[in-house]
Amino acid sequence: MNFLKLIRVQNLLFIAFIQLMMRQVVLLPILQKYGFEIARDHTYLILLIIATVFIAAGGYVLNDYFDVKIDAINRPKKLIVGKDISKRTAMLLHQILTGVGTLTGLVLAYSTRSFTLAFIFIVVPGLLWFYSASYKRQFLTGNLIVSFVAALTVLVVAIAELAVLKKEFGGLVYETPIPAEFYGWMGGFAIFSFLTTWIREIIKDMEDEHGDREMECRTMPIKWGLKKTKIFVYFLIVVTISALLFADYFLIDFEGSLTLRFVLVGLALPLIILIYLISVAKTPYQFHQASTLVKFIMLVGVLYSLVFYYLMAKTYGFSLFDLFMVK
Repeated sequence: MNFLKLIRVQNLLFIAFIQLMMRQVVLLPILQKYGFEIARDHTYLILLIIATVFIAAGGYVLNDYFDVKIDAINRPKKLIVGKDISKRTAMLLHQILTGVGTLTGLVLAYSTRSFTLAFIFIVVPGLLWFYSASYKRQFLTGNLIVSFVAALTVLVVAIAELAVLKKEFGGLVYETPIPAEFYGWMGGFAIFSFLTTWIREIIKDMEDEHGDREMECRTMPIKWGLKKTKIFVYFLIVVTISALLFADYFLIDFEGSLTLRFVLVGLALPLIILIYLISVAKTPYQFHQASTLVKFIMLVGVLYSLVFYYLMAKTYGFSLFDLFMVK
């Protein structure tokens, strides 16, 4: 049980869910739109998920390894490394998990002949190491690294799928609109992931301010104070809502108002509630509640992929999950 808590199994399941949804209900419908026969071989997707999840798990273990002193102050009841699991064991777990993830990623890169995938699965573990060891305690740097990795977790699905298509059909695939549509839609999900992760990371810094200050970290709440940090988070929330509305009005051209209603009720409204929660938050528990709401917003954002699939099926006349037609 302590091992599952250490690797944040619920977060790993969410990562796997995101990548599954991005491939199955965003990328494959785009291929259907252009008349591609949808392959039933999910080997590449399985390798991608295994690589991503194991590297993320290794990153979580490493983070707790370096944060023993901070966590002893901020959340002593939840402390695992140094209490239930020794630091030496934690480091060994990190090495095994990261090793398996990196090796799996390199196998995927080799099988798809993708230098980009190989680069990603080599660089990201290094980024996570430097983040846990140093960058997370620095002003802005740590938040931006985590947000970048979160966005890359989404975008890498499109990179892998295009690598598979190039292997099967050659460079001709890049003479079609498919890559642009892949990166357009996946880029949108990735930007949403970047912004919401950045918001959540800053909220977590506000939640952990006491322990971070004791360990002489230089996070935004410590450098700027809570008041200015909250104002910056409000700014990010407004940017996120504006980006969503901009995308719906200028970039998404499905008929009807389903996307707009989803954005307003499912995303904009919770983000406005988040502003209120942050404005009244003073204690770590209150900031933790705000952080939990961001997780919910992230989930709702991912679930827009199902709306996208429905609208694609309705617009281009193919069946949902090969079960029924949409009229």
